[in-house]
Amino acid sequence: MTDPRIRPAQTDDVPAMVQLVHDLAAYERAPDECVLTDQMLHERLFGSSPALYAHVAEVDGVVVGVAIWFLNFSTWDGVHGIHLEDLYVDPAHRGSGLGKALLARLAQVCVERGYSRLQWQVLDWNTPSIEFYRSLGGVDLAEWRTYRLAGEPLQALGSVS
Repeated sequence: MTDPRIRPAQTDDVPAMVQLVHDLAAYERAPDECVLTDQMLHERLFGSSPALYAHVAEVDGVVVGVAIWFLNFSTWDGVHGIHLEDLYVDPAHRGSGLGKALLARLAQVCVERGYSRLQWQVLDWNTPSIEFYRSLGGVDLAEWRTYRLAGEPLQALGSVS
C-alpha cells in the first residue's frame, strides 16, 4: 500500500525541493558546493528531455521530504535500476516514517517496472542514515569505490582530441 503522503513531484514543488537539497548539502557539510537553482531542477525534471525523477513527502500541504533519482542500468542483469541521488526529510519530520515511505515508493517503482535494484550512496560518517538503511535490508557495498571527474580534470580529459 502506497503511503498517501508520498507522491510524484510536480512543477509547483520545485522551490521546496531545491531548498531541501540545499538543506541536505548543509547537513553533509558542503553547503557552498550546492549551486542548484529552481530553474535548473525544473528543466531537469520537467523540461523537453527529462532524465531525472522525484517523489516528495507532503504533510499538511507542505513538502517536507524528497527523493530525487534517475535510471541506471545493470549489464549483468540486463535491466534498469534506480539510483537514488538524494533522500532528505526535514529534521522536524524525521522519525515519522517519511524516509522509509519514500524508499518504499521507489522500491515499488522497481518492482512494478521490473528493475533489478535500488541503490544509493551515503557518507561514511552519517551513522544515523547508515543504521536506517541497514534496518531496511540495505547492503553496504564496501568493496566498491566511487570515482568522480569534475572541474579541471574533467575539462582536460574532455578536451582531448
